[in-house]
Amino acid sequence: MTTPTQLKRLGLFDAKVPRYTSYPTANHFSSEFGPSEMDGFLDSVAPNSEISLYLHIPFCRRLCWFCACRTQGTATGEPVAGYVETLKAEIELARERLPEGVRLSRLHWGGGTPTLMNAETIRGLAAVISDAFPFADGAEFSVEIDPNEIDDARLDALADIGLNRASIGIQDFDPEIQKIIGRLQSFDTTKAAVDGLRDRGIESLNVDILYGLPAQTRIGIADSVQRVLSLSPDRVALYGYAHVPWMARRQALIPTDLLPRPEERLALFETAQRLFRWDGYMDIGIDHFAREEDGLALAAKEGRLRRNFQGYTDDQAEVLLGLGASSISKFPDGYAQNAPATSAWVKAIEAGGFATMRGVRMTDDDKLRAAAIERLMCDFRVSAPALAKATGHSEKAVRKLIEGLPEQFPDFVKPTADGVEITLAGRPLTRLIARALDAWEVKSEGHSLAI
Repeated sequence: MTTPTQLKRLGLFDAKVPRYTSYPTANHFSSEFGPSEMDGFLDSVAPNSEISLYLHIPFCRRLCWFCACRTQGTATGEPVAGYVETLKAEIELARERLPEGVRLSRLHWGGGTPTLMNAETIRGLAAVISDAFPFADGAEFSVEIDPNEIDDARLDALADIGLNRASIGIQDFDPEIQKIIGRLQSFDTTKAAVDGLRDRGIESLNVDILYGLPAQTRIGIADSVQRVLSLSPDRVALYGYAHVPWMARRQALIPTDLLPRPEERLALFETAQRLFRWDGYMDIGIDHFAREEDGLALAAKEGRLRRNFQGYTDDQAEVLLGLGASSISKFPDGYAQNAPATSAWVKAIEAGGFATMRGVRMTDDDKLRAAAIERLMCDFRVSAPALAKATGHSEKAVRKLIEGLPEQFPDFVKPTADGVEITLAGRPLTRLIARALDAWEVKSEGHSLAI
């Protein structure tokens, strides 16, 4: 059993470190990276390959104060409809640039609030995507759904276009906490959305909840988790609330004196974790849970779990194409990010080119470190022979990279016959341990608490 004293000694409660949904992390992307580099990445995609596609819809009816995503408020549907027309043009640009035979293994609509689109717009966008990139066998199509922004017409449209996994953000069901964070969403409204999806044959459900919210208590989070469990989701992401008002100015509306201390955040996480385990969910990485028959759980058992900007995934595609303002694309050789401002993104697409504004081309060393960090984040261990085979590096190079971890984190990282492993007691330290493999300068500014 790891004690708070041990964790404090290693700096867990003070450290601010990356979430490592990418490596190098996005704060190291260069502004000298632009559309020509994006063209080169797209040219490198193999014909007849499978890729993932992420579409960003950055509009919300109201801006939740806790959220740090790139979003903007709108009271009408007109800006959304105009944005989607530009998004269709960007899809066509990608279709023209990519080789023949590319298919989608995953399609995800995120935001913002994709369900701000009306039924006609949803169908029109889906038609353009299917014309450009057909689904591969067994493809997964997911959409982030706001229960406050869904009705029968939109549910029917989503079912008709092939949605097979819904994602719903819950955060916390306590109405007082919802007022503090600017996110009002009742359990009844959420359950109605879930029932509407399942009535249409959409059985797979992910939900997101947060720990570390202002005024959150162990009793309170236990009540919210029990309500979540009553919805029977297949997967749950239990994210730590990241209070970063220097990045998301709306978070300045949240009173900092109500935020739990780091030690209390850990207790909130462990309370929720126990409840998910008791209900038969399997731990997935550092902050996800899944039913044992779910694809994410199977991937974790078989060593196929991956990590990207949406969190943990069982998708094996090497290319994640991100379209829309601020979206990030991942390629085997690096990352490319679109202009974050909607106006700049629209201007670039209307001019006939991509809106890439930032990015990074990975070195061989970056690729090795990225692979090692991903395995730590997904499996809590690194096998030198397996990683050498996967990356093309020598086993000696892998062992040199990871050999110092047991000494740096005694009792929490142990050497194994083929590499290293984070002990069960050390799992709360996973992001700190991953940081030890990070060759880029890691500053606390811009990152969230390690727990």
